Amino acid sequence: MRAILLSSFAILVSSLSAKPNVLFIAIDDLANDATHTPHIDRLAASGVRFDRAYNQIPLCNPSRASVLTGRRPDATQVYDLDRHFREALPDVVTLPQLFRQNGWFTARVGKIYHYDVPNGIGTDGLDDKLSWQLVVNPKGRDVTDEKLITNPTPQKPVSAALSWLAAEGTGEEQTDGLIATEAIQLLEKHRHEPFFLGVGFFRPHTPFVAPKKYFDLHPLDSIRLPEASADDRSDIPAAAFAHNNPTPHYGLDEFTCRQALQAYRASVSFVDAQIGRVLDALDQLKLSDNTIVLLWSDHGYHLGEHLGLWQKRTLFEESTRAPLIIRAPGAKGNGHTCHRIVEFIDIYPTLADLASLTPPTTLDGRTLCPLLNDPAQKWEHPAITQIIRPADDRLPSQVMGRTIRTERWRYTEWNEGTNGLELYDHEKDPHEFQNLARMTSAEASAAMKALHALLDPKARGTPPPSPVNPKRL
Repeated sequence: MRAILLSSFAILVSSLSAKPNVLFIAIDDLANDATHTPHIDRLAASGVRFDRAYNQIPLCNPSRASVLTGRRPDATQVYDLDRHFREALPDVVTLPQLFRQNGWFTARVGKIYHYDVPNGIGTDGLDDKLSWQLVVNPKGRDVTDEKLITNPTPQKPVSAALSWLAAEGTGEEQTDGLIATEAIQLLEKHRHEPFFLGVGFFRPHTPFVAPKKYFDLHPLDSIRLPEASADDRSDIPAAAFAHNNPTPHYGLDEFTCRQALQAYRASVSFVDAQIGRVLDALDQLKLSDNTIVLLWSDHGYHLGEHLGLWQKRTLFEESTRAPLIIRAPGAKGNGHTCHRIVEFIDIYPTLADLASLTPPTTLDGRTLCPLLNDPAQKWEHPAITQIIRPADDRLPSQVMGRTIRTERWRYTEWNEGTNGLELYDHEKDPHEFQNLARMTSAEASAAMKALHALLDPKARGTPPPSPVNPKRL
């Protein structure tokens, strides 16, 4: 079997030049149910779409730190929105830094590492200077139009509220439109040398801002909120619900929530159009045959599930699962969907393998090259995601939640079970409505015992997290 895998990998790498280009596209807060995304769909149709890809922590800064270092959050010690991974790992070689050290031109446009949105737009954000030779920080009219944003919960900042704006003007005037324009210019300028180009879009992160024409793609009368039974939350531990969203739907009425969902989908379609511009430029410059394109979002996104969950920070499927597409020229799996469980820490070793680079030995993930050639092959590697809850009125002390996802099960422990357990059978319950951890069946008990052994941080030698200031979450 190993010989077959190595042979398959060799065929894949041989189809690329010694130094293939990398177009690394990041989208902020992209849910898995995105509609009207013809350009992302086009990329998926020509690459491998991983429909069971899981982030390591469903919060912007720690997720991005994990992806770009190839390390789990317990190694980066980044659990909040302010801490930089180099505080714990000062000498770590990041993914773009590895390419830079080996002769690639590395550049970033927009949000790859973490930014405060919208306040950080136009700045370096929480960037890493060792990763890039060039950074570009566009700032569009969405920033100057902030006073026009509708915020139905004015006690919350627009960055944390279901806020939106159907904007005047063109897409090219928006920050994400400027990001696409700058990325295209960099492709033109550096097309004759190997490049690693990070292109990070800010939307659909709140506030949901897009030109009006993208709202028209999603008529309000076609928008429906997710359905759930009235007792959906009755068997779910309190810790499972994010501290920043204690009230279902933020206390908003159904019509307002439908407006927010329309605006979210409009923002997604707007970003999709900008991705289309970049992909078109790649084709027009005749770079596609030697460019690896990887598209990802830092985490999934709730859009009203479980009777009113929005945004991220949970360990449910909608938050832990996130879009991931890899198009490697010559990969036999291109055009297919991979249903195997993969993790975002696998991104780093995969790109290193595709470029024939030797990654650091400390990486926590594994290369996905075998799945790029055979998306249906056997792959028995679960995904682990975690999140911290600060102490509040519901929880007397800080709580760490950890969840493990296999092809059949999701099993979650809050403070190793002290603050609650969850077990969901995805073969029968893909929306995670029935918490089997409260059942007494032999099958559920056996599953929990086996999954606990895989999840147990002590067994994996995982250090305990340092205390986190709740204001930074």
